[in-house]
Amino acid sequence: MSNPTVFCAKLNKPLPGLAKPPYPGPLGARIQAEISGEAWQMWLAHQTTLINEYRLNLMDATARDFLRTEMEKFFFTGGAEKPAGFVEDER
Repeated sequence: MSNPTVFCAKLNKPLPGLAKPPYPGPLGARIQAEISGEAWQMWLAHQTTLINEYRLNLMDATARDFLRTEMEKFFFTGGAEKPAGFVEDER
């Protein structure tokens, strides 16, 4: 069974969506309804960068709140940025 097509709010085009909400609550439902699987994979890579560069401890509620805010910016407001001084690995 293929995933439903959504008009991706991040990539501004119709793409295969997600089979289930990737995050709990209303935000997860919104992501499933408005974000493609491709954009979700982009977020996972960005999230990994944030966790590593800021050395986030996901057991800390403040770190989880930070990631949630960044996720909303990444998908819906276009305000997510790489950490200051971050240099992409060119391998």
